[in-house]
Amino acid sequence: MTASASIPGTETPEQARKRLRKVAAATIFGSMLEWYDFYLYATMAAIVFSKIFFDNSDPKTATLMAFSTFAIGFIARPFGGVLFGYLGDKFGRKQVLVLTFCLMGVCTTLIGLIPSYASIGIWAPILLVFIRIIQGLGAGAELSGAAVTSYEHAAQGKRGSQGAWPALGLNLGLLLSSLTIYLLTINGNEFLLAGGWRIPFICSIVLVGVGLWVRNSIPETPQFQELSKEAAKAKPSPLKALFKNDLKGLAVVFFVAIGYNALSYIFKTFSLAYLTQFKGVDVHVTSLSVTIASLVAIVAVPCFGWLCDKWSSKAVLMLGGLCSLLFAYPFLALLNSGESLMIYLAIGVGTGILAPMMFAPQGSFLSRQFPTQTRSSGFGTGREIGTAIAGGLAPLGALSMVAASATHSTDGVVIILAVSALLVVVFALCDQGAKHSTFKN
Repeated sequence: MTASASIPGTETPEQARKRLRKVAAATIFGSMLEWYDFYLYATMAAIVFSKIFFDNSDPKTATLMAFSTFAIGFIARPFGGVLFGYLGDKFGRKQVLVLTFCLMGVCTTLIGLIPSYASIGIWAPILLVFIRIIQGLGAGAELSGAAVTSYEHAAQGKRGSQGAWPALGLNLGLLLSSLTIYLLTINGNEFLLAGGWRIPFICSIVLVGVGLWVRNSIPETPQFQELSKEAAKAKPSPLKALFKNDLKGLAVVFFVAIGYNALSYIFKTFSLAYLTQFKGVDVHVTSLSVTIASLVAIVAVPCFGWLCDKWSSKAVLMLGGLCSLLFAYPFLALLNSGESLMIYLAIGVGTGILAPMMFAPQGSFLSRQFPTQTRSSGFGTGREIGTAIAGGLAPLGALSMVAASATHSTDGVVIILAVSALLVVVFALCDQGAKHSTFKN
């Protein structure tokens, strides 16, 4: 397909359908790989990495060091969001999508090839940290790039449902990784510790190959093509224009990202750590709960995307925030029961329904906060800084509150959930999209 044929109005209906199929595959694959890695790495850091990559003469310190490598990925994300967001506005969405996908995918595979501490000593954790930083840079731009690409390729009246494609990829990745861990631990953790943990990391190279082939086949977005080279050269740097003209949109994206990610990471990260550490629930049960929730979300995401087109992404986002507010106390009550069925229900509703209800609208809602020339920079900068703050601090703060309580009370976690839900609702009301889009979704 030529560049001109990819601009709406110059392509046939069949060409448009073909273009959108390629864009759907490209955006879904990238988000799938990101979250395949996220859950895989988080689980392996808890079970395996402290024993493989660190001096295990002090198990507690080794465990803390292993979790710190997980946090390093969050520290790197905002830098990736700013850098690749800028590059996306300067040179185009497609090139950045291919580059970030390469960074993430190759790093995931390389982690599976790092020799153990017993083999190379201190170089094992050094290599792990270095690769994790590079991987975090790519992950920091992946979702924003995929969401902006989906939004700008979308047909009129379909920006809500097509903007939800990255959310579908997220849950496919979560399903793939949780199901992989479930199968690898079906007879206990011994196989993982004996080297079985390397298999899912190394096998991710297959996803990388397919994803790169798909991403290379998509055209540049129509809206970016419409910015002529002469006009683009006459305009200031995307970051300079962003901070000069679009601070309100940046604030909306930043605070929605904080609220959503605090909710989401407590639903699917704090809950797993809390159940393992304070309720003695087996990893086999928690990984199955995430698998079930992911299956639910794969059905839920397209439904919420459709509602974004029917109502608006703003309305669906606010509804998700309000429902999360109401579910805050029941969620913790279900976890506190310690019973498998109640755990499946809690995580199934939180991660399978409420998180997708807030995440599916974000592709279109956050993209529409900015004009085309600063969209990639604004989305990447605001969302990734908010994600780094909430994704790292919310589950850690929640766990600290529980640990500090003599009775291991979760009342403080309910407050965190409630405040986070209110942030989503309040800043969804501050929507700046009417300035930059004629589409309600």
